Amino acid sequence: MRQLLTIRRVLRAAATMCLLTGCLASAQVSSYGDKETGANTGDQLPKVLQGVQVSQHLNQQLPLDATFVDDAGKTIKLGDYFGQKPAIITMVYYNCPMLCSEELDGLTGALEMVKLTPGKDFSVIVISIDPTETPVLAAKKKAFYLKRYGRPETADGWHFLTGKTPDIDAVTKAVGFGYVRVPGPDGTLSQFAHASSIELATTSGKLAQYYLGVEYSPKDILLGLIEASGNKIGSPVANILTYCYHYDPQTNKHSLIVARVVQVGGMLTMAGLGGFMFVMFRRDIKLGRDHDSDGSDDDWNNPNNNADKG
Repeated sequence: MRQLLTIRRVLRAAATMCLLTGCLASAQVSSYGDKETGANTGDQLPKVLQGVQVSQHLNQQLPLDATFVDDAGKTIKLGDYFGQKPAIITMVYYNCPMLCSEELDGLTGALEMVKLTPGKDFSVIVISIDPTETPVLAAKKKAFYLKRYGRPETADGWHFLTGKTPDIDAVTKAVGFGYVRVPGPDGTLSQFAHASSIELATTSGKLAQYYLGVEYSPKDILLGLIEASGNKIGSPVANILTYCYHYDPQTNKHSLIVARVVQVGGMLTMAGLGGFMFVMFRRDIKLGRDHDSDGSDDDWNNPNNNADKG
């Protein structure tokens, strides 16, 4: 019985600590060691990232006449995807070394739990911000994420686009998606520093909702798509996770600040839980010794005494 009570106390303590640290843990996408990170430079954005942000332009009309090339090599206008269905839009680039993959992984994982069908109920529109990327590369990315999604019959609902700078800029300006070119490993401006977000657009192509970070709630996406299908505009969300990653051009790495916070939080949680367990077990051992020394166990083990106490 004493051991059971101790275990219950430990579980309650663990639950309390999880509640205290849950908001941090939910921001981590995969294990800390799986990511390559640079030095943590603190809370201030490097000067190169001052133009990197996501401004929420709710109710803004997307440039439906912007022209792109889809993953099949066909020239399309953005407006071709609107009129009947809402859409999820995300701005990435396909050769991104880390953050874009995290974003698309998070989106695909969330959509696996959304009981709606791409192509039938909504569209997924992925637009490359790099004008040098090709439809061939876009097709490879589409094949990868469609396979991961596990529903090949929804291929017509996924659109991986490439385009020229004026059309890309028209969309990023409407969305409020700020980004800057940064040097790649070879010193050329071949990479982009950017934040991470997905946007929902109504059937008429107006921005209805923003989701920031690299993990997205399936419930929120479902409700957002339902509202966007009725041309309802949502509310702004907190910019807490806009800058999950800092890009360090000197090391050519992203510093995963959230993961570092989670790592420290996890260490503190484990240390606190370990200390609590140690104190509780030590206390129960002492109580057990005191209990045995006063002979109370013998009283309970004696049938006659038990009968008297009944």
